[in-house]
Amino acid sequence: MRLPPDKLAAHLCKTLARIYLVFGEETLLAQEAADAIRAAARERGYSEREGLTVETGFNWNALQQLASSPSLFASRRLLELRIGDAKPGDAGSKALITYAARPAEDAVLLITVGKVDWQAQKSRWFTALDEAGVAIPALPVDARQLPAWIERRLRDKGLHPAPEAVTLLSERVEGNLLAAAQEIEKLALTVNDRSLTVETILAAVGDSARFSIYDFVDAALLGDAERVVRILDGLRGEGIEPVLVNWALHREVRTLHSLAFARAGGQSLEAALNANKIWEKRKPLVRQALQRLTLTDCRRLLRECSHIDRCIKGAEIGAPWDELLTAGLRLTGRELLPGEKSL
Repeated sequence: MRLPPDKLAAHLCKTLARIYLVFGEETLLAQEAADAIRAAARERGYSEREGLTVETGFNWNALQQLASSPSLFASRRLLELRIGDAKPGDAGSKALITYAARPAEDAVLLITVGKVDWQAQKSRWFTALDEAGVAIPALPVDARQLPAWIERRLRDKGLHPAPEAVTLLSERVEGNLLAAAQEIEKLALTVNDRSLTVETILAAVGDSARFSIYDFVDAALLGDAERVVRILDGLRGEGIEPVLVNWALHREVRTLHSLAFARAGGQSLEAALNANKIWEKRKPLVRQALQRLTLTDCRRLLRECSHIDRCIKGAEIGAPWDELLTAGLRLTGRELLPGEKSL
């Protein structure tokens, strides 16, 4: 059974499953989920805790041996299997499938795994654990979901945030969920009247936002010019090389050009999206971009990406970050005015 992290507390108040699988790259959510399961197990008498860590040369027979060995100090145990970013392989897959079919009666098994891509989520071992227990995805909270996530946690701490304060805090901690949690804890300790305003956030919270080159591209596809400027400024401040930003932009523009070309040739957009193997979750972004971009626009953007590449290499005159700003804003549908190019 798949269970979002924000539903875990309600689940644990009612029951305790034999198997929990916490997976995903968002460290804060994974840690909080694992801690909640440990606490619930202790409350129900699972007082002994034993663990295994999967490393190179790990003997997967150890999982069954641990499960079948009698407890020395308690009748109920919490077993932990820390896989991290390792791959189970054939031996691990068989061991996990076997355990899922017959979990230990006197134990709760908590398995923690790092990032699991969509192909691995269809594997037999993952499916077996998902069906036999509870799988909790600790996935990054995207920019559109972040304000609701922050507001929920603020209210859980007894704070009453104004909508504008939630928006500002979201902007200052985007891409850095650990910093978000830390700032919320700090605000809960320092705000006396429990009301949270923009002025409070400005005074108490620094800018801890972190962005990736893919955030820049996605913001441009969405047509969000202000966000494009903020992300590009953040990437430059973090020391990201402009060649990486241009690579991500060029890759996306090539895809848009292929889709626009197919559409100009009479092919339906949906057929073109499928032919170019666009993921379902990215289709809305691409459709939105193609509503404002023509084939001519895409060709112009391709030329701009090539120009940026030559600027980076010193083969042409131009400031790469300024040129990236121009191209990113053009992808949003906005044109810079003369003298407006600065970052």
